[in-house]
Amino acid sequence: MTSRPEENPGSPTIATIADEVGVSIATVSKVLNGRADVAPETRARVEASLELHRYRRRQPRKPPDAGQIRLVFHEFNSIWAMLIIAGVEAVAAAAGVNVVLSQLGGRHHPPQPWLDSVLTGRPLGVVFVMCSPTQPQCQQLQRQRIPFVVVDTDSATTASVPTVGSNNWNGGLLAARHLLQLGHRRIAIISGPRDVLCSRARVSGFRSAHDEADLPVDPDLVRYGNFYVDAGYEYGLKLLDRADRPTAVFAGSDLQAMGVLRAARRLGLDVPRQVSVIGYDNLPVSAWTDPALTTVNQPLRDMAETATRMLLDLARGADLPTSRVDLVTELVVRETTAPPEAGR
Repeated sequence: MTSRPEENPGSPTIATIADEVGVSIATVSKVLNGRADVAPETRARVEASLELHRYRRRQPRKPPDAGQIRLVFHEFNSIWAMLIIAGVEAVAAAAGVNVVLSQLGGRHHPPQPWLDSVLTGRPLGVVFVMCSPTQPQCQQLQRQRIPFVVVDTDSATTASVPTVGSNNWNGGLLAARHLLQLGHRRIAIISGPRDVLCSRARVSGFRSAHDEADLPVDPDLVRYGNFYVDAGYEYGLKLLDRADRPTAVFAGSDLQAMGVLRAARRLGLDVPRQVSVIGYDNLPVSAWTDPALTTVNQPLRDMAETATRMLLDLARGADLPTSRVDLVTELVVRETTAPPEAGR
């Protein structure tokens, strides 16, 4: 049985890594400590050698921010993010751990300067939300013994990355089934961005429900938005102002659904008598729209709490029973769905 490098007294040291790459011991130490004052080409060569030898610190050091979790979003300009923050804060506070919040301006992978600051600070761990470290960045975090967990609704991470998500395919299936069971046969969908996997998963579930009913999906009624109100309003106007308008719209988020409701009101259409609308997420505000929004519950706070508990377990050195947790999505029926009008 081969020993791990950190357990093998003959494994490479910082000095041997430095000699192999042709740099100083101080340079290797800077790379290990996440220092920014190393040329990108030199850093890449040192990182490659460290990974080749599976180098890990022999003795874990007590980090200066041992009582701190870094929580980072790709962006947090919606109510959606507030539910995630509340879930992380609840678990962290119970454990006596502080949470430091940041965001990446819409990027789905952290820029290296941001990660360097995390490596230098050596927090208890990192929770990534709708973003994740690249493979080289994963290796950097692992070498520094900084655990991380991804809260990712698109299920796109690899098996080696601890991740908490939800079943988006099932959410799309449930929404479409509900509308089909009410008697709708011409249903539009306004999902999220086309390049985000959770958007495509919801569309796939939507299509599967139609396959079950042996009904085709009109490709002209499939739209990809941005998860925000403006896309729901814009596409809602276009879909509902046509002569062959759909009798129902499934929006890929509650915010987009609110945009559809506004579009229907602008066009003088009654919801749900003339058009049914379903959202996604079950944000608290969805129960207070007029009429109250039928939606798919994505357990955002539960996802955040689960991810934080996983992170704390990893920080204590515990093994996770599974690296991937997908929580259940459920349909919440309120007032925006009803059978279609006679003759439609």
